Amino acid sequence: MDQVTEIREKLDIVTFIADFLPLKKAGRNFKTNCPFHNEKTPSLVISPERQIWHCFGCGKGGDVYTFLMEYENMEFPEALRSLAKRAGVTLKESSFKQGEYSEKENIFSVNNHALKFYHYVLTELPAGKEALAYLLQKRKINKGIIDTFQLGFAPSSGNALSNYLLKKKSYKNRDLISAGVSLERGSQCYDFFRGRIIFPLFDHRGNVTGFSGRALNDNDQPKYLNTRETAVYHKGSMFFGLNTAKDEIKQKQDAIIVEGEFDAIALYMEGIKNAVAIKGTALTENQVALLSRFTPKVTLCLDQDNAGFEATRRSLEVLEKKGMTTSIIVIKDGKDPDEALKKNPSGFKKALRESLGVYDYLVDKFVAENNKDSAQGKKAIADNLLPLFANISNEIIKEHYLKKLSSIFEISLESLLKEVEKLKKKDLEDKIAIPQKDKRARREVLEEYLIALIVQSSNPQKALEDNQESLTLYQFATPSLGKLLENLKTFLKTSAELNQEKFAKLLSKELVQSFDTCFLFPLPKLEADKYIEEIQKVIKELLTLFIKERVNFITAEIKIKEKNKDHNTEGLRAELSKLITSLPKR
Repeated sequence: MDQVTEIREKLDIVTFIADFLPLKKAGRNFKTNCPFHNEKTPSLVISPERQIWHCFGCGKGGDVYTFLMEYENMEFPEALRSLAKRAGVTLKESSFKQGEYSEKENIFSVNNHALKFYHYVLTELPAGKEALAYLLQKRKINKGIIDTFQLGFAPSSGNALSNYLLKKKSYKNRDLISAGVSLERGSQCYDFFRGRIIFPLFDHRGNVTGFSGRALNDNDQPKYLNTRETAVYHKGSMFFGLNTAKDEIKQKQDAIIVEGEFDAIALYMEGIKNAVAIKGTALTENQVALLSRFTPKVTLCLDQDNAGFEATRRSLEVLEKKGMTTSIIVIKDGKDPDEALKKNPSGFKKALRESLGVYDYLVDKFVAENNKDSAQGKKAIADNLLPLFANISNEIIKEHYLKKLSSIFEISLESLLKEVEKLKKKDLEDKIAIPQKDKRARREVLEEYLIALIVQSSNPQKALEDNQESLTLYQFATPSLGKLLENLKTFLKTSAELNQEKFAKLLSKELVQSFDTCFLFPLPKLEADKYIEEIQKVIKELLTLFIKERVNFITAEIKIKEKNKDHNTEGLRAELSKLITSLPKR
């Protein structure tokens, strides 16, 4: 047994996926909402018997390796090492050659060496002396916190890091360019970050994906410079501090969202360790999807300026899509959390304890800013709040706030509901119509259902024998399912029962995927006699659809031949007659 197989067989896929997603028993399988596309009804099915998973919503599926690779955006070598550690297997050279790296793993390696270089420059070398003094004295960040967050400094000289990585660590120019730590001019590499305090950006697994560099002088522009997009760094998917905050977020079931790195560090220094900083002006769908793995709730604590308020409004839509509960901290002693904590730490902690539901905060804000007793004031308040209320996914919460607004306005709830419906209608009209993918024809859907009924039946051999004549006449519209059925017939000639594992090993990769889908297909609960009837009913409809399609095709062929004065139609007419007599009786 090779080590890839050994690891797979040592890990139970149900237990493994249950560490990431809540599972519910569904007959002999388990079901859950798929994390790879938005859905409200569970369509991801896991088989403990076959140790496979498949989503009937987006079509993704596979084994424990493919799940981890999809869920954590890993490549196979990293997934192999992660699962080997979990299974207690020490990888041999033959299973994974340590010298062979994917592009992503190579970038992680380069970034890790860059991280150590920047941190060493800041904490040990004269080149980092000014930056260290700035952090210690002006920002009041102690050395322990500098070590915790692995802060660093990029020297002002043009190629100090590049030379270190090329000469001391034997990387190539292309490695540094791919990681985004260097720029290439001619054949020379120059450092991307120069004269900047460095904040390393980790993913939730602890890999260094990139860096954020802050100018040492506040007048230098841009103040913040981020690693450009690479194979592992995507600004809209990242948080600063998630690696240090993840466990606390899980424990408290709440993630505090701040704007800047110094804000997240300031909260950590005050013992508030469930805060992360966004790398942009508002939360993105990718960031919310990542956070939802650890908590159902977020608390927004963005800067107290117009940009921070607009970021709060824009973040609400993506938070609502994911069903996240959202509250907000109102800062009173500074423009941002860092300043507020320095001025009045106890006041900030009180504001944290008294955080408001985000919709309560917005109602209070807009009512305070407008005259609720005038027609124009009511319109201004409604124009700001109703589009936000319309996006609330929970109907009970939506009605709660609409009732609250109707009470403030002293108007009927029905009037507000009408306005919300107008907004929804307008939103649909404003959206650009994108043609949907063609849905599968009924025959293709029924074919998959039929094979699922057969392979999941208590006696597949009897199901085939009882319907042999009809199945021989029928021609599959989905070639892979037709091939799968032929393989199944052949297998059952020499085996009294269907051994799924043994059968799957005899199939090609294409057919294994079709078999897995049919094996996990969620069937209705049917009694034994009804199960047999269901198979017969599906075959009858399939045969009827096939024969009618074939009759229409042959009839058209005969007409073409007759139009072209070709009288050689005997064969077609004979087939037509045979098909018509073969039509199943109603």
